[in-house]
Amino acid sequence: MFEAIGWDEIKNFEYMPQPIIAKIEHACASHEIPLHTHPKGQLILALHGYVTCEVSAKMWMVPTHSAIWIPANKVHSNRASDNAELCHVFIDGSMQGMPQNTCTLAITPLVKELMCTLASRDQHYRVDSKTARLAQVLFEQLIEMPIQHLDFVLSKNVVIQAMSQQLINQPNDRKTLPQWAKQFALTERTLARLITKETGMTFGKWRTQLHIIISLQALSDKQSVQQVSELLGYESVSAFITMFKKVMKISPMKYMNELNAY
Repeated sequence: MFEAIGWDEIKNFEYMPQPIIAKIEHACASHEIPLHTHPKGQLILALHGYVTCEVSAKMWMVPTHSAIWIPANKVHSNRASDNAELCHVFIDGSMQGMPQNTCTLAITPLVKELMCTLASRDQHYRVDSKTARLAQVLFEQLIEMPIQHLDFVLSKNVVIQAMSQQLINQPNDRKTLPQWAKQFALTERTLARLITKETGMTFGKWRTQLHIIISLQALSDKQSVQQVSELLGYESVSAFITMFKKVMKISPMKYMNELNAY
């Protein structure tokens, strides 16, 4: 069995000379780690619960089944859900093959087991040890994991900041683009252009990305599909299911079943 450790201990582990280090963190209560960096690249897998990270003006979601990859020396912050259990893997920059930019990766059951098994071992391993070979196998698997798109673009623009904060705090807010424009005393066309400039997306796609993140968080917390639909302000459950399937290529119910079997 692995030993769950605290954040301060994790900070010590990442400076070890071994190229790949893995440890488990158990968050007893919802907490946020403020802006910080790591000398190694960091992979965070949510074993239970979820993590939300802010990196490079984007909010990244890490539900169960997924991991976030943050390259070395990237400034970021993390927020874990209540009683979240996280597996951290720190990878030295000399190990070539991981993505060069922050992203979320789909994680297979095999890779999850490799990560947890490595975390259960003594991290002060020799380069010719069984643990070193395990770490290498894990790395070879990780560089093959597909990239997902579970990010919500943030912005320093005051209007987009205000919109994103309202949408995050009140995910059931269904105001249309003209209504948002009126709130900020802008024309619809001006606001549409501003959103596209700041996020690279249309308003509809930008809000949908947030809804996907929130729905994955809620499903990870074992809320029902109907509860999630209501949380996001959809007029019907079927409308929510249609949105979810369009983006995730899987129904919310199937996602929940896989989540429970994981």
